[in-house]
Amino acid sequence: MDFVFSDRMKNMNGTATREIFKLLGNPEIISFAGGNPAIECLPTERVKEITGDICASPDFARVLQYGLTAGFPELRELLCKYVETAGIYGAKVENVLVISGGQQGIDLALKAFINPGDVILVEDPTYLAFLQLANSYEGVCKGVKANDDGLDLEDLEEKIKKYSPKMLYCVPTFSNPTGKTYSDANRRAIAEMTAKYGVMVIEDDPYSKLRFKGEYVPSMKSYDKAGNVIFISSFSKIISPGNRTGVAVADPAVIRKMEIGKQGTDLHTPNLSQMITYEYLRRGYLKPDLEKAVEIYGRKKGAMSAAINKYMPEEFICTDPDGGLFIWGKLPERIDTVKLLPEAIARKVAYIQGSVFFADGSGTNYIRLNYSYADIARIEEGIARLAELFKEKLAK
Repeated sequence: MDFVFSDRMKNMNGTATREIFKLLGNPEIISFAGGNPAIECLPTERVKEITGDICASPDFARVLQYGLTAGFPELRELLCKYVETAGIYGAKVENVLVISGGQQGIDLALKAFINPGDVILVEDPTYLAFLQLANSYEGVCKGVKANDDGLDLEDLEEKIKKYSPKMLYCVPTFSNPTGKTYSDANRRAIAEMTAKYGVMVIEDDPYSKLRFKGEYVPSMKSYDKAGNVIFISSFSKIISPGNRTGVAVADPAVIRKMEIGKQGTDLHTPNLSQMITYEYLRRGYLKPDLEKAVEIYGRKKGAMSAAINKYMPEEFICTDPDGGLFIWGKLPERIDTVKLLPEAIARKVAYIQGSVFFADGSGTNYIRLNYSYADIARIEEGIARLAELFKEKLAK
């Protein structure tokens, strides 16, 4: 049978990270391609304890029943306090929506605002799955230049005037893919500029708790005076990606629209996931577990940076993040990392090609490297394998 799929599916392909997972069944392959937290950082014993207590509770039937779309009231109350760690004060339950991971929050925000043909501004480069989601709603992504301070404010204003965008999407802290962090002044300026021109903002914040050096920077949402910033945070990288729990904070009218959109998607975030997250936060487990995780990620990032300095050709230029999970590398323009990826996999090492992070598909000489998942010995070995490949191609 010839299947006639919807037009929106024509704009969608599997994301590069998800597709490459299919190639990585071989344990000999050292993968820098994903964004998985380290296995040793997953709080398995804590979750076993919490889950056992929930199952033994006389109120357990509540977990098995339908729940409120917006989330458990007690979790929403706790999240109002939790987001104060991002500089967001005064949030009430009507500002908070429990979501099935940060990815769903992005999807619901796009569903609430984007019509076919609407322009969405994104940092060049940006999170590849956002580009895919925007395509699914037939939005048109346009890249904004960035520098070490954050978004290029002149270019941002020029693009706003040129395209009249409906929305701006950014990852201001330990950006995926670059690992960079916007300065405090840059965040404030973006909040003020987008409010001036009536542009909605999705501030995606999955990594800010994973800081192993440098100074804390408050969220862009903390400077939101017009109600145009939607703050989305996930517990995937700091508790469990499999638990699929996150939070969206926005103006109550925006949260209500996102809640309605969620009703038609999954009714509500799984009750067990919500209760595990609630108890984990309530029992004070996050702080000590984060301290452990941050120390581990700091050592792994240091190991990758050291290996890059030791093995990579001098033409390879990369970022030096203060946290998060990624290093962003650049090679001379004649090196096509898309074409080189099969050769890298043949040498049993994998990365993500940079082109998938650019709105226009450029950036074929960039790569994203993840340091959180592999152990330190395999990080050095994997970088050595990549360096050998790059040196061979540069020599030609």
